[in-house]
Amino acid sequence: MDSPRPFQVSPVADTIFQGIHRGNLFSVPHFSTASPCPQVKVKTIESKTCSPKDYLETFIFPVLLPGLASLLHQAKTEKCFERKRTKFVACDFLTEWLYNHNPKRMDELFTEFYSIPFVADWLKHHPRPPIPLSLLLTEEEAALIIQSFWRGYLVRCDPEIQELRQWQKKLREDKHIRQRVKMFWAKQEQKVKSKMEEDEADAAESTILRTTGVSSGQRSTPPCS
Repeated sequence: MDSPRPFQVSPVADTIFQGIHRGNLFSVPHFSTASPCPQVKVKTIESKTCSPKDYLETFIFPVLLPGLASLLHQAKTEKCFERKRTKFVACDFLTEWLYNHNPKRMDELFTEFYSIPFVADWLKHHPRPPIPLSLLLTEEEAALIIQSFWRGYLVRCDPEIQELRQWQKKLREDKHIRQRVKMFWAKQEQKVKSKMEEDEADAAESTILRTTGVSSGQRSTPPCS
């Protein structure tokens, strides 16, 4: 077998690394076998006696910061960064998230925002106005409503439809359709009212006859002469 060739350095490399021992370029570093670093003692922080800074960093930020991160992700999902108005309420989401991620109730089931006890009690005395329909509709539902309205508008703009509507308007004005309909319903109401009064009179008469011991079908007749 051929003996391995010795490592050669070009003149350029020899100029660059001049003054540096070549053995140090490929030498394996040697780590000292000193004793490991001493363990840092964890300081116990009492919530009632610690400083405000320690209280925030120990008890508030570990729960609040993940909640804010989830809030931003949900806001992006609800397209809050694209629209001026949305149905998403950031305070409601954060309240629900913090309540369900409270370390004191980790083993309990998830609770919806409106089912949280203090939220339900607050809304009982301070009811909210209903959310506008425009914020509840999805883009597909809103598009269907707009398209339907636009198609109806185009149909009403048709000359023949305009002529038909003008004819119907004139017919109502000439024949007093509205007054006739009003008079018709007034007569119907009068008939119903008269019928109810007759039924009440018959019922009252039957009650009187039963109390006096005479049935409605057996009335006393004068004796024949």
